[in-house]
Amino acid sequence: MKCIISCEHGSNRVPPRFSHIFKGKERVLSSHQAYDPGTVKLARRLAKQFHAPVYLGAISRLLIDLNRSPSNRKSLYSQYSRMLEQNDRDLLLKKYYYPYRENIENAVGEIIDKGMPVLHISLHSFAPVKKGKARKADIGLLYDPARKCEKDLCALIVGILKGALVGIRVRRNYPYLGKTDGFTSYLRKKYSAKLYAGIEIEINQALLLKNGNKKKKMVNLLEEGFSKILQANEFSKLSINNDRRRKPYAYK
Repeated sequence: MKCIISCEHGSNRVPPRFSHIFKGKERVLSSHQAYDPGTVKLARRLAKQFHAPVYLGAISRLLIDLNRSPSNRKSLYSQYSRMLEQNDRDLLLKKYYYPYRENIENAVGEIIDKGMPVLHISLHSFAPVKKGKARKADIGLLYDPARKCEKDLCALIVGILKGALVGIRVRRNYPYLGKTDGFTSYLRKKYSAKLYAGIEIEINQALLLKNGNKKKKMVNLLEEGFSKILQANEFSKLSINNDRRRKPYAYK
């Protein structure tokens, strides 16, 4: 089994050609609306640990969202980029959107063509508070519940985190649903559950942007859990040990 790491919202960069649409609104570019802070550093660390290629988005999602389908015009462009002329929106697609997604899609295809399944880890972070309400999780694991391999993978990671880190709040398909429009959802339509598993990891910025012991242990446990998973040759080799008195993961 091989792994690839991606970070669709890792950058808040705005090329000079498009800077005019943020004139007088530059502050928004340092906010979570523009990118997912903290994800690039973690993506690089996991990629190094797993000897995996890493793909980092190089443009702010306020211009174009690399994690949305081309047909999703409501979310593909933000309130700022929707005011751009059609030729500028086409340029965003041609220069940034399609190359990023095609690079990852080609990488997945090449691995599968060699007869190996692919675990795709897509890293994101979320703001601790949204619309005045606190998010009640430290980590969210997003997946498609209809795909047993993804469901089992996430159950294993949840068990590892909760079994070794007291008080950590791990939720599945929170703060978003894993089966809604996204890059992993697109790739699921192309590859079967025997060949592809796409897991989005959402980490609370209140945890990710601090350097306390809880964060360090969380990162170590993610490395441990996914390293164990990657030792399996097939997704079907993974099994869940439901006995909480024993280790929270097991392998056939």
